[in-house]
Amino acid sequence: MSFGKMGTTIQIVAATQIKDTEGFTTPSDTVRATVRAYFEPKNSTEKWRNNAVFAEASALFRLRAIPGLTIDTTMFILCGGDRYNIISAEDVRGRNMYWEIIGKAVNGSR
Repeated sequence: MSFGKMGTTIQIVAATQIKDTEGFTTPSDTVRATVRAYFEPKNSTEKWRNNAVFAEASALFRLRAIPGLTIDTTMFILCGGDRYNIISAEDVRGRNMYWEIIGKAVNGSR
């Protein structure tokens, strides 16, 4: 996949718990990476209709692999002011070159 198709800037974020000096934990978001990615919102194309496993999915992201970063379902993506929970993250063909991430848009207050 060329950089020409990877025109959307996204942030991969991990939710963490920060403990203060008094021992209380506070939820915090840590940006793990800011990268360019291919972004495809869900629409009624044949590819999305055949993907019945992820019926609640609302977006597809493809990006180049980031050395030292493993993407999993505990993370989320910020893209264009929207937050997407990661439903599935897959190393394409197991070659550690590209990631394909399926996400679900989160609506409501953040």
